[in-house]
Amino acid sequence: MSAALAPETLRMPRHVAIIMDGNRRWARARLLPRVLGHHAGMRAVRKVVAAAHDIGIAYLTLYSFSSENWRRDPHEVSDIMGLLRRFIREDLAEMHAKNVRLRFIGGRDRVSPDILAMLDDARATTEGNTGLNLTIAFNYGGQDEIVDAVRAIAREAKAGTLEPEAIGRETISQFLHTAGVPDPDLIVRTSGEQRLSNFLIWQSAYAEFVFTDTLWPEFDRKALIGAIEEFNRRERRYGAGDGA
Repeated sequence: MSAALAPETLRMPRHVAIIMDGNRRWARARLLPRVLGHHAGMRAVRKVVAAAHDIGIAYLTLYSFSSENWRRDPHEVSDIMGLLRRFIREDLAEMHAKNVRLRFIGGRDRVSPDILAMLDDARATTEGNTGLNLTIAFNYGGQDEIVDAVRAIAREAKAGTLEPEAIGRETISQFLHTAGVPDPDLIVRTSGEQRLSNFLIWQSAYAEFVFTDTLWPEFDRKALIGAIEEFNRRERRYGAGDGA
């Protein structure tokens, strides 16, 4: 199947999640400062969001900054925070005009008040939109998300508003940061690495994975469609057998 196939010929995953990896390697290969790799990565975000909107993906989740990324050099972290501010300032109006619904998942600790205010405003501004559901995982960690859910469930059980025997998989899903968003059908990781890196641990139980050597700044519409083509070659069984 060629990457040149028209999107309408493909079985479209409802929810695509992407681990955006390779900005720093892209810059290093070009003898450029790391910050320019992140700038190039932001341009790739715009291309992929536009492509997802155009080809009819309902949900797109992008892993932009993990809770572990605070360990990076403070100057690099500051550059990334600046890019987030710029993305919201420059792109929010266009996304709103395109009927994109924007939400953010992750912790609010360590995030500066001005960025939190921008995230809240972006979410409120686009809350009523009915097009592409774009989720940005920012200051996010899958294990932390599960801990938050368990704590919330424990509080309700302690208060007597939730019976322990009534707690099931659906209950836990309702307390996750992604409550209301379907689990991803397809998870893509760029740059050749083959691991989840603490991303959507609970939600990825039956996702299909596509790992590509393409560095994130070079990931575009064609690469997205190529990943969806690979998804179309998979037979999803949800544990119902190995096909033998």
